[in-house]
Amino acid sequence: MTQPSITPREPSQPSERTPSGIAVPDVVTADMVDASKIGTPGQYPFTRGIFENGYRGRLWTFRQYSGFGSAEETNERYKFLIAQGQTGLSVALDLPTQCGYDPTDAMASAEVGKVGVSLSTLAEAELLFEGLDLTKLSTSFTINGTAAIIYAMYLAVADKRGVPRAQLTGTIQNDILKEYVARGTWIFPVRPSMRLIADSIVYSNEQTPRFNPISIAGAHVRDAGCTAAEEIAYTLANAFAYVDELVARGGDPNAFAKRLSFFFYVHMDFFEEICKFRAARRYWARQLKERYGVTDEKALMFRFGVVCGGSSLTAEQPYNNIVRVGIENMAAVMGGAQSIFTCAFDEAFQIPTESSAEIALRTQQIVAYESGISRTTDPLGGSYYVEWLTDRMEEEMEKVIKEIDDYGGTVRAIEDGYLQMRIARRALERKLDTDNGERVVVGVNYFRHAEQRNELGEVFRLDPAAAGKVVERYLRVKNTRDNAAVERTLAALGSAATRDDINLMPLLVDCCHAYATVGEMVDTLKQHWGEFQEPVRL
Repeated sequence: MTQPSITPREPSQPSERTPSGIAVPDVVTADMVDASKIGTPGQYPFTRGIFENGYRGRLWTFRQYSGFGSAEETNERYKFLIAQGQTGLSVALDLPTQCGYDPTDAMASAEVGKVGVSLSTLAEAELLFEGLDLTKLSTSFTINGTAAIIYAMYLAVADKRGVPRAQLTGTIQNDILKEYVARGTWIFPVRPSMRLIADSIVYSNEQTPRFNPISIAGAHVRDAGCTAAEEIAYTLANAFAYVDELVARGGDPNAFAKRLSFFFYVHMDFFEEICKFRAARRYWARQLKERYGVTDEKALMFRFGVVCGGSSLTAEQPYNNIVRVGIENMAAVMGGAQSIFTCAFDEAFQIPTESSAEIALRTQQIVAYESGISRTTDPLGGSYYVEWLTDRMEEEMEKVIKEIDDYGGTVRAIEDGYLQMRIARRALERKLDTDNGERVVVGVNYFRHAEQRNELGEVFRLDPAAAGKVVERYLRVKNTRDNAAVERTLAALGSAATRDDINLMPLLVDCCHAYATVGEMVDTLKQHWGEFQEPVRL
C-alpha cells in the first residue's frame, strides 16, 4: 500500500506558555505550591471536587448531543443511543426553533431540521419523547433565546402524561448573556431577557426542584476564540449577573444557587483544562460565600457538564478527532465533571452517523470502565504542577472578572459591545497563531498530507423530505387546535409581559397546552419588548 506523502513542516519544541498565556517553569517544586489551598474533596472550597467519594458514588451522566430533521427521526436516534448505554438525553434544536421562528416562516425555510430537531409545537415535543420514560431520563436542552418556551413545552409533555413535575430531572441551558457575546441566537433586548430567565429559575425552583433551570455556558465563548481562563471568567461574570438579578427580586442564594449549573468545552491542553475546573470550583465557592453571604455548603457547589470536542476538532484528517476526544474526555474526568458529552469524529463537518456517535459514546465507556482514572477522587490532587497551575488559572480568571466589574458589569459590557469585541480580538489572535504555526494543530498546519485526500468515510444524509413533513404536521396542528384557546392564552401572555410582578412561566405553559407555536409566543413578546440590536464597535 502506498503511504501518503507528508509535508515536511514540523513544529519546534513545545511552547513554554499554556494557551491562556501562563508561563510554565521547567520544574514545579513543593516550595512553589500553597498546600493550604488544596483542601479535601467534598469540603469547602471544593478545589478537589464537590463529592467526597468522587465517581465511586456515581459516575457522570453519559450524554450525546443529538437532534436532526423531524421529531420521529430524532426519537429513533435517542432510542438507539439509550440502547448503547447512554444515560441522559442532550437535545439539539434547529436554528428556527432556537431563534423563535416557525417552520413556515420565510426566515426558517432553508434551516428546518438542519442542525437540530424542529420543535415548534407541543405536538412535536410529544413525538420527540414518545416511548421514553421521563422519570428515568435526565434531559438536557441546548436552547437559549426560546429556553423558557421549550422548558414550558417539556412541562406540558409531562403534564399530559401524568408525570409529576417534581420527578423531572435535567437541564435547560437558558444562558442568554453568552448568546449576545459569542453565538447570536438572541431575540429580545438584554433586560427583558434577564427577566424571562429569572422567571424560569424561580418557577423551576418551585415546580421542578430536581431540574436545573439554567446551565451558564462558557462553551460557546470558548469556541468563539477565547482562552480557557477567559472561558471560565466570562462564564462566572455572567453567573454573577444572574445571581444579582435573582437577589434583586428577593431570591435567597442559599436556595436558588443549588440549582445553578455550568457548561464548558474541553479542549486539548490536558493540564490547563483540568486546572480550570479546579480553579473555577474554588473561586465560585469563595465568591458566593464572601460576595453574597451564602452559608449552605450545597449552594456553594460548582456543578458542571462539558462537551469534549467543538472547535478543537478538525475536518482535515478527521479520524485524529477520536484521539482528541479521548484526551479531552480524560481531562473532563480528572477535572470532576458531572455530565459529559463526547463529540463524534465527523462532527466537524456533518451530523454524526450512528456509527460515529457510537464510537463517541464508547470513548466515555472505555474511560469510565477500563482506564481506572475514575477509581479515586481527584487523582492528580497534590501534584506540584497541577496545584501550581490551578492557582495561576484562578489568578487569571480573577483578573478578567475584575476588568468586567470595573467596566460596569456584564450587562453594560454586552449592551456596549465591549465583551463582543474582546472575544473577536482573541479569536483573531488564535487564527493568526494557527496560520503562522505558533499554535500546532496536527493535520491542519503541521503533518499535513501533501495531496488532497477524501477521508470522510460514512456520510450522514438527512432525509430530504424531513422539512416537508415538519411543515405538514405544523399546518395540521394549526388547523385542528382550538384557536380560541390559543388567542386567549397568547393575550394573557402579552398582557403579563408589560408587568414585572407577574411570572411568565405559567402563562407559557398554558400557551403550550393550547398548542400555540414557538413563533406565536415569541412574536407576542416581541410586540412588547422589541428585539436586541447588536452594538457596533470599531
